[in-house]
Amino acid sequence: MQRRTSSSLFLGALLTLGPILTTGSTPVIAGSGDALSRALRLPKASLLVTERGRPVISRRPDRAMVPASTIKILTALAAIERWGLEHRFYTDFHLGKDDRLWVKGYGDPYLVSEELDLIAGALKARGVRKIAGVVTDDSYFDPNLAISGRSSSSNPYDAPVTGLAANFNTVNIINQGGKVRSAEAQTPLTPMARRFGRRLGAGKHRVNLRQREKAVRYFGELLSAKLELAGIRVDGALRNGLVPAGTKQVYRHQNSRDLRSVVTAMLEYSNNFIANALFLKLADRGDGRALNMSKARRAFARWVDRTFDWRSYRIEDGAGLSRGNRLSARQLLEVVNAFAPYRALLPKQNAQVRAKTGTLRGVNCYAGFVKRKGRWEPFSLLINQPVPYNFRRQVASSLADTPDLTRLCPGGNC
Repeated sequence: MQRRTSSSLFLGALLTLGPILTTGSTPVIAGSGDALSRALRLPKASLLVTERGRPVISRRPDRAMVPASTIKILTALAAIERWGLEHRFYTDFHLGKDDRLWVKGYGDPYLVSEELDLIAGALKARGVRKIAGVVTDDSYFDPNLAISGRSSSSNPYDAPVTGLAANFNTVNIINQGGKVRSAEAQTPLTPMARRFGRRLGAGKHRVNLRQREKAVRYFGELLSAKLELAGIRVDGALRNGLVPAGTKQVYRHQNSRDLRSVVTAMLEYSNNFIANALFLKLADRGDGRALNMSKARRAFARWVDRTFDWRSYRIEDGAGLSRGNRLSARQLLEVVNAFAPYRALLPKQNAQVRAKTGTLRGVNCYAGFVKRKGRWEPFSLLINQPVPYNFRRQVASSLADTPDLTRLCPGGNC
């Protein structure tokens, strides 16, 4: 049996953006045979489907709607166009004259436990045997970063975004009779994780580190533990600060996962941490100034305006957490069309559907491709009212299975 890595465990905890309504004030019985016709009667739903570039279903395609996590397709597209699928994010390691190890983060969103093993091994291979403590530098992102739509819950999908982060700024721990241990072999229990675990009830928990200071300290603790396990002695206190002049860069770690892997994981598990880290990094202009959400929104808007001919839209974050985000079904379909060369990166519902979900309370969206008559055709479905969770998947199956969609919308308009 294949061993599950910490990356798969933590990503698996980030499947949804928040609490999901399985029923709602608008009753919709999700029968697979008539899901599509029911969707076309919903008062707060937009649907656009094309075949060979021509609309076959068009219902309120220009209505501004909350897209939730379907916006991650747009974030993925921007990242691919900026860096390319083979790109690998990096983190720098410096040694000072006092033998302190300084770690400079650049927002790599995929520094999981296994990656820290690689880092520890590489440092040892470069002759590092003893250090006088670890100093973290997370100044790449603004320390007062505020992300629209992110709440203060302990759920993994609400994890803070920091310039240095281990395991998506979440911990996976077990409290058994007051005794706390790590829930996975790859991740040693650090002092901070132990403190978190003691405050929780009995059982297994995946929680986020909630605050930037705690998240960055946890990175330092986990790295220190990994260094010790690799045979590098770590003395001195852990602290945070800017890498000073005069230190020697001893190693630049290129992540073992390229952007293709990062984007695939972000889309499959709807990972908000990855999405907003990419959203922020897209604003990097090489001037060394800390990145914040205002800069990111402006930079993203410039890219959107160059890429699409949209009259109006609103994008407040790259994950779809904010209810202030607005896209129409027509705009989202344009994004899906632009993503066609990377269709294989989208989550696979079945052999006929590859698409990304978007979920907030009272928001259930879906966008991607359905296979019809041997061709992959794009669709975008935005529902801004409560429906059963699997309803959108049944609509997509109906889109794939219905021989003639035009009979539902004569002339393409519904």
